[in-house]
Amino acid sequence: MIEDQAFELRKRALDNFEKKNARTIAVFSGKGGVGKSSFALNFAICLSSQGKKVLILDLDIGMGNIDILLGMYPKHTLISMLDDQLSIEDIIEKGPNNLSYIAAGTGLSSFFHLDGNRYEYFLNQLENITRQYDYILFDLGAGMSEEHMAFISAADECFVVTTTEPTSITDAYAAIKHLVLETSDVKISLMVNRVSGIQESLNVYERLNLAVQNFLSQEIRLLGSLPEDPIVIKAVKEQTPFYILERRARVSKTMAKMTLDYLKANHDLSEDEKGQFIQKLKSLFIRKVD
Repeated sequence: MIEDQAFELRKRALDNFEKKNARTIAVFSGKGGVGKSSFALNFAICLSSQGKKVLILDLDIGMGNIDILLGMYPKHTLISMLDDQLSIEDIIEKGPNNLSYIAAGTGLSSFFHLDGNRYEYFLNQLENITRQYDYILFDLGAGMSEEHMAFISAADECFVVTTTEPTSITDAYAAIKHLVLETSDVKISLMVNRVSGIQESLNVYERLNLAVQNFLSQEIRLLGSLPEDPIVIKAVKEQTPFYILERRARVSKTMAKMTLDYLKANHDLSEDEKGQFIQKLKSLFIRKVD
């Protein structure tokens, strides 16, 4: 009787493990210099602080800076995994608040320049860890290159980061337009950085959302905004995420609230959506090769 109960418990645990798939989030921007990587990193740390198992993967090949913002020196990178045929577990580094991260590395201009075997190896390694985390964030470089489009299109949702500057807003719209024309069913959220107040972020959101609705027949949601705060510059100089450096800072408190609001509003993926990320990436690569 006891053995039967133990077997049933193990079976249930295994079934739950098999059903679990990380929610994948692609973070991008229309232009550089908007604080995208700082946002992605601190958002990931806040998710981790809420007991979520989080991995952030730096995909800004050649320009990646997650490890720099953390003040850490990874032993391995995504590029060394591909060059040396390492397992993805070998290149995962530990950051603050139990955060896991993978550094980008240098020497590779595009995932789509990989031969089929190397790209398949990368996807298989990525698939190995999708059931080990609650959230996987992809920090993408600025602009809309073809590898960026692949990850954004395949991800469960994406965050576009902008500031209140007119050029940044214009570039954000251009990136959203490019994305929507390629993938109509993508879930897009806007994060407005360096605002002077909530009303300023609402103005930016309403302006962008109206344009997206009118010209693209799509709608974006407002993830939130972060205020202009001198602690952010200090954090970059000290190579410590601002949420770790000073949790009482205005920007840290705002980030914490944004994360909690996201978790409260967020809904689990449907059974049809679970596990689709890797399959979408594989299909995109097959189409590219063909």
